[in-house]
Amino acid sequence: MPATPTLQPVVVRDLTVTFGRRTVLDGIDLLAQPGRRIGLIGENGAGKSTLLRAIDGTLPRTAQVGGTVEAPADRAFLTQEPPFSDAATIEDVLATALRPLRDAVATVEALASRLDDPAVADDYAAALELALAHDAWDADRRALLAAERLGLDRLEPTRQVGSLSGGQRTRLALATLVTRRPGCLLLDEPTNHLDDDAVALLVDFLRDLPGVVLLTSHDRVLLDEVCTDLVDLDPVGMGTDGRGGRRYGGGWSAYAAEREAARRRWEQTWAQQQEELERLRAATRIDAGAIAHNRGPRDNDKFIHAFKGANVDRALARRKKDAERRLEEAERTQVRKPPAPLRLSTELTGGAAAGGGAGGRVVTVRDLEVVDRLRLPVLDVAAGEHLLVTGANGSGKSTLLGVLSGRLAPTAGTVQVGAQRVVELTQDPVFPDLTASAADTYAALVGSDLAVRRPLRSLGLLHPREHPKPVVLLSVGQRRRLALAVAVASAPDLLLLDEPTNHLSLALVSELEEAIGRSPGTVVVASHDRWLRRRWAGTTLALSASRGAGPL
Repeated sequence: MPATPTLQPVVVRDLTVTFGRRTVLDGIDLLAQPGRRIGLIGENGAGKSTLLRAIDGTLPRTAQVGGTVEAPADRAFLTQEPPFSDAATIEDVLATALRPLRDAVATVEALASRLDDPAVADDYAAALELALAHDAWDADRRALLAAERLGLDRLEPTRQVGSLSGGQRTRLALATLVTRRPGCLLLDEPTNHLDDDAVALLVDFLRDLPGVVLLTSHDRVLLDEVCTDLVDLDPVGMGTDGRGGRRYGGGWSAYAAEREAARRRWEQTWAQQQEELERLRAATRIDAGAIAHNRGPRDNDKFIHAFKGANVDRALARRKKDAERRLEEAERTQVRKPPAPLRLSTELTGGAAAGGGAGGRVVTVRDLEVVDRLRLPVLDVAAGEHLLVTGANGSGKSTLLGVLSGRLAPTAGTVQVGAQRVVELTQDPVFPDLTASAADTYAALVGSDLAVRRPLRSLGLLHPREHPKPVVLLSVGQRRRLALAVAVASAPDLLLLDEPTNHLSLALVSELEEAIGRSPGTVVVASHDRWLRRRWAGTTLALSASRGAGPL
């Protein structure tokens, strides 16, 4: 029986990554053993994607890196934008993933009959270890099943990658990973653009993978279903363990409660320490009156008072010295003040009745068709209604939002939108000048008057320290926050949100869902997010791949 191939851990020691004067990661330590599936979480800009790139060895040349990183050579990195050549075809990409596994099997079978020759023993062992590590004999079957479950079998094998949508590219990349089964897998927001069937395949694959898995994700259900550990890259004060630890054994639901409890412990400890510091500071200011209170000298007792007064002075000096020593110790060991968390602090929409049409309807759709993209017989959305649009990739969710916003023209049918102010947040917002600062970009997109009346800092979406930064230096999540700020600044009557939880931090995602729920205006959300869908309290419209639809 062949020996089980040895899998290697990922070891990160005191990792620091800076870009110019901007420090993205500072003193990060991480041990990821084979069999552990670790989710990296934290606010947008905390360095999650940077850490994955550091482990993969693909940081840009402008990065200054300190510390050490040890990672298996047998690794794969699924970025938010899969790095396939636009000219490559689907069959080219899948064949590239299969080729080394087929070669390993062929080598094992060719050398098996020559093991009596010592010269081939090392080659045979290396090929066998590779084949076993990647379950190479099953690779072709896995490739076919993955292509089928991911819907790639419905695409022409000769179709070029450049013609694929973002979701199709992600599914193609996932198919190559399922085929290859690397010993170390790095995933950056892997469920973006994936529907339920594709996510189910990803979950099964990750649970079955024996090597190291490190991933970033806004998908709270995925973190619950897959992760054995979470590592928080935000400064967490006293940490979840009370000693500043960043790591938590378990998934998102349990960690969210523990993190909140840790925040409360931090705030309570800081408040208690401030009370003690104030008491000690007061103790250093005591005078003789506090030692010999209401004991002034009598005319016939001045000698005794002088004698006792000397004792009082000595006692006072001892007390002050002791208080000063304890104050110095307390100031040195006190926890830092918990920073005020960034909170979404604005309503997403205007009033419910604004712009309502006949019968209080804001949207009226009849026999809508966009050729090859969407067919919708009827849709009515009332003023103040919250509608969730669901469906598999290609069912027309983004197309529907584009038609309602006026960005796309219907091929047939009628669409009436009665709202006065309609705003759409697309999946991939475009900024006019990536070299402009976040604050200037916000002002340019919403208008200078509105930027004064509702400044960017008042919305609680982008930290003030990011406002002067050029948009090009913002993380993907921070750009998403900026686009959301632009969308809600005018308090629209009809707000259209396409996959609004993509790329956002988990804390902001929860706040955004709450804000949607209490919005007085009309909101239409298109989303794959399983956590959001399971908790949705409004109306749901399910679009099917056959372009039909029906309310749930």
